[in-house]
Amino acid sequence: MLSVPACVQAKEFAECRQFFPRGQIPIVPNQASLQLRDLCFSSFAVMHSGRSRTPLYVVERLNKDILFAAKNNQRSTKFYAEARLPAAERAELNDYKHSGYDRGHMAPAGDMATAEMMAQSFSLSNMVPQAPINNRKAWNSIEMATRKYVMRAQGDVFVITGPVFSSPPKAIDSGRVWVPDYLFKLVYDPATGRSWAHWIENADEARPGKPISYAELVSRSGIQFLPN
Repeated sequence: MLSVPACVQAKEFAECRQFFPRGQIPIVPNQASLQLRDLCFSSFAVMHSGRSRTPLYVVERLNKDILFAAKNNQRSTKFYAEARLPAAERAELNDYKHSGYDRGHMAPAGDMATAEMMAQSFSLSNMVPQAPINNRKAWNSIEMATRKYVMRAQGDVFVITGPVFSSPPKAIDSGRVWVPDYLFKLVYDPATGRSWAHWIENADEARPGKPISYAELVSRSGIQFLPN
């Protein structure tokens, strides 16, 4: 697997390293071809690809206090294009219009503890084109299962979510925004040392299956998400 020089990683996510296990950034092969840009938000971090115009992965650091606060937070519905990204590299609202796909959150709105965090979660940099029934049922059940675990955990739990694309990728809006074939949600609990990943096809008929191992996720995605 391709390694990334330490000097390059040191510049990434300088303002939000606290969201990453041990402050270490995932190792992504073929970075130059993906046009990667790091984005820090109040409660999550996005590694965005200008090629796919979607996140490559989104990282959260959750605990029961955050989720208690999130339960009483009013949901926003105002999606917006991410102005910090160059126009040529970002998704726009019109890209999803009449596409047949939902704008699927990677960092879920249900995890957001404040109004500001909620509003930020509706950035299109946090979205992928997602099959609508998948998004609202199967994927939602994965998000709820993850929150249920965090509520039982003894401390912070790191959650990394993202898409996996075929080659060549499917796309919406004349090829502007890539459509993932699969979605994953990696859960890592440093208190126990346990990690596992939910893996699901981006299709309305897909159903959640048994979680896969971290090693299997690395093999399927090509990304080394956690510190050695």
